[in-house]
Amino acid sequence: MAANYWDSTQHKYWQFDRKALMNTRQALEKEESALVQQYPLPDRRHLKLIKLGRRLQTRQQAIATAQIYIRRFYLRVEIRKTNPYLVISTALYLACKMEECPQYIRVIVSEARNIWPEFIVTDVSKLGECEFFLISEMDCQLIVHHPYRTLGQLQNTLNMGQEDVTLAWNIINDHYLTDLPLLYPLHIIAAMAIFFAMTLKPSQGGLQTALATAILSAKEKESPSTENSDNNLQKKKVKHLLEWLAKSEIDIAAMIDSTQEIISLYEVWEQYNDKTCKEQIARFVKARNLDK
Repeated sequence: MAANYWDSTQHKYWQFDRKALMNTRQALEKEESALVQQYPLPDRRHLKLIKLGRRLQTRQQAIATAQIYIRRFYLRVEIRKTNPYLVISTALYLACKMEECPQYIRVIVSEARNIWPEFIVTDVSKLGECEFFLISEMDCQLIVHHPYRTLGQLQNTLNMGQEDVTLAWNIINDHYLTDLPLLYPLHIIAAMAIFFAMTLKPSQGGLQTALATAILSAKEKESPSTENSDNNLQKKKVKHLLEWLAKSEIDIAAMIDSTQEIISLYEVWEQYNDKTCKEQIARFVKARNLDK
């Protein structure tokens, strides 16, 4: 186990640029081109395990680890060859063990059946088999580092209030449904979430432009515009944040890209339809008897 993220298998083997990520997925789909053409899929960002996590009252860090396991696994295995709901349940079961908040396998299966009765069978051995499958495809590289610690370390440095911390924490939670954990290191994600929380709101438009303008103005030693702030304390916080970003040598382009990815996620959520998503997955799961 690497205590340092930069020495970890996560950084060495599971960090990609966008082109490499796209090429990996395209190669996987090319190998199974018939399946891909036969069974169109919902957006990957619609595959959520939050319902199962909440029913089990699972710690957020275990849910985050499970979401990373799912993304890693589907870089190695074409999703249409699996039962995604079994993979989700297994990833959470494995993540709970790794994050030292284990759940009984029968409890996981029972709660998963309550949510997805048409996809999960009562036989717990199926989840056990899937667990070995996940571990093998991830090359036994199961230790995951998260941006939550970085957020905690920066809380006092950036004079963040509790509301700011809570919103930043929620944005970090949301980023696990995107490719960002596979693209950028922890400090980029934490910095993006903090900027979002302290200066913008996820529902507002034009966030990419606002982020670029604000940070560039700080780098040029201009006074950042905070005319829309409601109180002087928040103005001071934002100014301090921008000054800190200007001195930190953080990759601004990466922050902008991360911000746009989160905006895109929220737009996709507005179009989410649980029934349609289940129907699309059910087509290949039932047709290939992956629910047995």
